[in-house]
Amino acid sequence: MIVDFHTHCFPDQLAERVIPQLAECANSQAFLNGTISDLLKSMSESGVDYSVMLQIATKPSQNHTVNTWAIERDEPGIIAFGSVHVLGENWEEELERLAAEGIKGIKLHPEYQGVYVDDDVMLPLYEKISELGLYLAFHAGADIGIPPPVHSSPEHFHNVIDALPRDHTILAHMGGWKRWDEVEKFLVGSHLLFDSSFSYNFMPHEQMRRIIVDHGADKILMGSDSPWDSQEEAIKAIRSLELSEEEEEAVLGGNACRILNLKERK
Repeated sequence: MIVDFHTHCFPDQLAERVIPQLAECANSQAFLNGTISDLLKSMSESGVDYSVMLQIATKPSQNHTVNTWAIERDEPGIIAFGSVHVLGENWEEELERLAAEGIKGIKLHPEYQGVYVDDDVMLPLYEKISELGLYLAFHAGADIGIPPPVHSSPEHFHNVIDALPRDHTILAHMGGWKRWDEVEKFLVGSHLLFDSSFSYNFMPHEQMRRIIVDHGADKILMGSDSPWDSQEEAIKAIRSLELSEEEEEAVLGGNACRILNLKERK
């Protein structure tokens, strides 16, 4: 099976307004319109069996609303993660609600949320996520649409690596967008998982392959960052890296199926 571990969608009316704004801010283009229906169409065309849809609480006030939308998702092949903002007073009860509703993980975006990964305020959050057995997906590294400073560099993650949920923490963009030398210095060989999203066209392909092999292909998850990149191209990127057949199958979906306990869709 093929699993895209990094996608984003919005409610239809919100997507119509937000996607053009985000595209302009990042001086980029969207490959999809940001709706779930468009993602499902892309999955069908690209041969993707499951997509992990990552929500982001960009403000403390959004904790409840983004999670309600995630919990309500029942589209076939869509696995919704929730999100919390650590500066929101209700983040602990929101995590408990997500776990009780069967949500498998949450997404944090330190650049949008404006909190450093290694800030002491984050430590109780990491502890609670570990206690609940949730997966923790991070944006990692620079963000194409947000000016410095970077709140999620490889060194930031390294500083709190023992506090992060072991074998349950996923760093997007091959461990740190446009910080891949630092990824190799601080993070390769650790317990952290990386996803491959939005990286292939921005880094040396040999470095991408080297990180996968040195870190361990069993800790790499294919991701597209849809709608900001094509699912089809994200799959082609992994297949172009001349990994072994076993490594390629693991990255494209085997690892995601293992950690999320996914079964063949009927």
